[in-house]
Amino acid sequence: MLAQPVNMSTPFVGIIHRISAFKALGDPDSMTVSLLLTLKGEMAGVIMLLLPENVACDLVGLLLGSDIQKLSDIDEIGFSALMEVSNIMCASFVNAIAEMTGLNIDITPPALVTDKLRIVMKQPAVNYLFDKTGDLFLYIKNELEISGKKTSANVLLLPDLKSLNKLISALGIN
Repeated sequence: MLAQPVNMSTPFVGIIHRISAFKALGDPDSMTVSLLLTLKGEMAGVIMLLLPENVACDLVGLLLGSDIQKLSDIDEIGFSALMEVSNIMCASFVNAIAEMTGLNIDITPPALVTDKLRIVMKQPAVNYLFDKTGDLFLYIKNELEISGKKTSANVLLLPDLKSLNKLISALGIN
């Protein structure tokens, strides 16, 4: 898709509380692209890819071979490309979890929202799940290197309480 290598590492995976989320995710007033995919099958909830504005612009620029400086420069094709990237990244995480646990987990196509991070984190689906899981979520920090340029993206996994218990049990965590 990019015609060049993309190096990705995951320097942090952990459970964090919504109150401390902005320490991990960044400035609450920063513009963010949120791509939200619903979990289906033996696990219910959502997985969300959060891209700071500069990361989203860099990815679209690389994918489409154009110079993108701000979110308002991204057209429908650019947002479609971001949705495809989110599908690939989130599917790889969900598939890894399914493989480790033996659970059958599917995802829906992504819904895309662009807004300030604090608004994105108040999406109805996210708030609903926080109410059901005690404000905890699995946080995966990804570092990406594309064409020598380093950047990061965040993935949040918010299963409902029943699914969280299934996941914990399948992983053998007491």
